[in-house]
Amino acid sequence: MVFAPDTEVALRTAVNLINSAANGEEKLATVTDLDQFLAAEGFTGSRTKDAAELASVQALRTELARLWTADEDTAVEGVNRLLREAHALPQLLKHDQWDWHLHATTREAPLAYRMGTEAAMALVDVIRSKEMDRMLLCAADDCDAVVLDLSRNRSKRYCDTGNCANRAHVAAYRARRAAGE
Repeated sequence: MVFAPDTEVALRTAVNLINSAANGEEKLATVTDLDQFLAAEGFTGSRTKDAAELASVQALRTELARLWTADEDTAVEGVNRLLREAHALPQLLKHDQWDWHLHATTREAPLAYRMGTEAAMALVDVIRSKEMDRMLLCAADDCDAVVLDLSRNRSKRYCDTGNCANRAHVAAYRARRAAGE
C-alpha cells in the first residue's frame, strides 16, 4: 500500500470522476447518472439532486482534471483553493462500512465541496509524499483518460476506462510478428 486506505479510495474516486468525461464521452449527463456514480463510489451525505448540483460536480471534475496533470506548485494552489472554498476542518470519523478516516467537511456540506475536499485531502498526501509521478495520462495515443499508478514498480501506464492496454499489447505483438516475417 502506497497511501492510507481512505487516500487511495479518494484518489480512485477522483480518477473515476475525471474519466467520466474521457475521450469525448459524457458519463455524468444527468442527475440520474450522478446518482449511479455516487452509489458505485460509495459516496454518502446530503444531496440536492438537482441540475445545479450536477453542474457543480462537473465543474469540480474539470478542476481535478487540471490538477491531475499540473506541476507541484500549481497543484498545491488548486488543492489549497478547494480546501479553502469548502471551509475544510479535518477530523477523524467512522461511519457506514468505513473505519476511522479523515473528513474535512460535514455530511451536510454541498456535494461538490465534499467531493472536492476528499480529493484535495488525498492530493495533499500525494504531494507531501512526492508521489505526483503516480498521476498519469493514459499511454494510449487515442485516449485522454487519467491513470493512478499504485503499483510497487510504477508500471501502470494505461487507464481502466476501456481496453487501452490490451489494444497496445496486441499492436506490439503484431508489430513483432511482422518484423520477424
